[in-house]
Amino acid sequence: KIDIEQPEKLAKTKQSSSTSSSKRVAELEQELALNKENLQSTREEMETSNEELQSSNEELQSTNEELETSREELQSINEELMTVNAEQTAKNDELDKTSNDLLNLLNATEIATIFLDMNLNIRRFTPATTTIFNLIESDIGRPIQHMTSNLLYDKLNEDLNKVLDTLNPKSIEVQTREANSYVLRITPYRT
Repeated sequence: KIDIEQPEKLAKTKQSSSTSSSKRVAELEQELALNKENLQSTREEMETSNEELQSSNEELQSTNEELETSREELQSINEELMTVNAEQTAKNDELDKTSNDLLNLLNATEIATIFLDMNLNIRRFTPATTTIFNLIESDIGRPIQHMTSNLLYDKLNEDLNKVLDTLNPKSIEVQTREANSYVLRITPYRT
């Protein structure tokens, strides 16, 4: 049997197939265009991200340089402090030696000496002082007028204030209750 189709049907089939292919091509072209747009958008986002990362990297590098500079400055300051500390330690040692020398000198002379501050409070005294004034270590900081002495001399406070006001030294011969004689010298403390 031989079938012969009519040319109209054949044309319609070709046309239908061609329309279907055209639709598919159009869909693919549209999908390709959309993918191109997405790819372009992704590229732009990557470039922006890269620029931001580069900027952040530059900021971090700058911060790192500042921290390195600060570290070097701190190290320099620390070295200076160590030098000052060593000098201070040496000066303290020297002061300790000088203080010990003066203390030994005062003790060796066996001269009764009392050091007073501007308010006539006891700052220091030598051991020889305890034979004339009834003093103990805990009396340091107390007013001299609160202390009892073996002196037969009632103008001590008056003379102390006078020397403090005029800065002129005073020397006077005094007696103790045991009839011992001493030369009492009141002199201003000079720095």
